[in-house]
Amino acid sequence: MKLKYLSAPYIVWMALFVVAPVIIVVVYAFTSAAGEFTFDNFAKMGGYVSVFSRSFLLAIISTAICIIIGYPVAYILSKERARQQRILIMLIMLPMWMNFLLRTYAWMSILENTGLLNRLLTLLGLPAVNIINTPTAIVIGMVYNFLPFMILPIYSVIVKIDRSLIEAAQDLGANAVTVFRRVIFPLSLPGVFSGITMVFVPAVSTFVISQLLGGGANMLLGDLIEMQFLGAAYNPHLGSAIALVMMVIVMICMWLMNKFGAGGEEAVML
Repeated sequence: MKLKYLSAPYIVWMALFVVAPVIIVVVYAFTSAAGEFTFDNFAKMGGYVSVFSRSFLLAIISTAICIIIGYPVAYILSKERARQQRILIMLIMLPMWMNFLLRTYAWMSILENTGLLNRLLTLLGLPAVNIINTPTAIVIGMVYNFLPFMILPIYSVIVKIDRSLIEAAQDLGANAVTVFRRVIFPLSLPGVFSGITMVFVPAVSTFVISQLLGGGANMLLGDLIEMQFLGAAYNPHLGSAIALVMMVIVMICMWLMNKFGAGGEEAVML
């Protein structure tokens, strides 16, 4: 038996659960309810420009916050001893072992008007804040849920940087800031771009976070697509068109991230 036949189950799995659904989405996107070829589904998307812009804006903000928080955490983590690194990594991954829905529900109890946050502010004599059912609450939920996906890729790249490169830079008279700017940061860019992809893609298409923390008042693309398939405004053709456009946008973003991330090592020479 040839080894190539061992991949047959994987090929069948991919054909059934990846290729076939994509084909169905493409067919629905370019057809009407009567089964006729049409571009009307894409034309109707013009009425949801605000949803597209809101989704991308919140995803970009969440990704930027994850970079600001995640890069220093990953850098500091890489400087710790091996035993401490393992413990800290476990603590970072610990929330991911809990169900995504439960983590989001937990933030509802924290951010709601009578939640833990406002109770704490009241005890301190400070005015209560109205965060729940706002874009701010959605961003907080995105950052909390997706931050590990930013920390871990950056950490895995930084920790593998050849120490001899850092020592060579120090021998040439580079101080700590110069070593970071000219050696560590350029070499860590593949991890940064990988983290951006892993955070931005789920953030721009999420619907659970926006429904629970946004209260349905801040519709995102995930909510819009779900509404077309399961909601009262049942229109799988429009939903497929939106999903297809999202797939194309995500693929372009991933291509750009991989393109720029591949040049991390060359950047050290600049």
